[in-house]
Amino acid sequence: MISAGDFKKGITVEMDGTVYTIVDFQHVKPGKGAAFVRTKLKNIVTGGVLEKTFSPTDKLPRAHVETKEMQYLYNDGELYYFMDLETYEQIPLNHSQVEDAMQYVKENSTVTIKFFKGAAFSVEPPYFVELEVTHTEPGFKGDTATGGSKPATLETGAVIQVPLFVNIGDVIRVDTRTGEYMERV
Repeated sequence: MISAGDFKKGITVEMDGTVYTIVDFQHVKPGKGAAFVRTKLKNIVTGGVLEKTFSPTDKLPRAHVETKEMQYLYNDGELYYFMDLETYEQIPLNHSQVEDAMQYVKENSTVTIKFFKGAAFSVEPPYFVELEVTHTEPGFKGDTATGGSKPATLETGAVIQVPLFVNIGDVIRVDTRTGEYMERV
C-alpha cells in the first residue's frame, strides 16, 4: 500500500480494479481547509488519462510491474517486434503500446519494456541515444551570435531542435526523456 502523500511520477497503483501510472501529481495546501493531492493518472490498458484528488492519508495498493531489457528487431507496418535477450522469445506490440518511445529507437537497440500480469504495456528507450542527422538546413558561418537553433530530422524520423553548426551526416546525442539535443558525437 502507498499513501497519496508519497506519490511520485511513474509509480503504478491499482484503483477500482484497474492499473494506473501516476503521470503528474501536486500537493496542495490551501489557506483554508485540509491539504490534498491532485493527480493525473494514466490507465495502462486504454491509455486514457484521469484527473483525481486524494487526501494525503488515502492509501492505494501498489501494482507490481515487471521490467525486462529487450531488443527492438523490426517493424512490419502495424506491429513492432521485440526479442527477450535471455530466452530469445519474440513479442509483437502495436503502435499504441510503443507510443513516442520509437521515435528514438533504431533497429537492434535495447529498450526497457514494462509488463503487468504478463502483458506488455509500455516501452522506454535508453535515457541517451546517438542518432544521425538525415536532414537539416545548412548553418552559415557567423550565424551563431544569438545561439539560435534549427529543426533537424534524425534517422528514426524524429524532429528536434539542434544548434546551427549541426549538419547532415553528424551523429548527435539526444536525451530521450526531454527530446533535447545534448552534444555532437
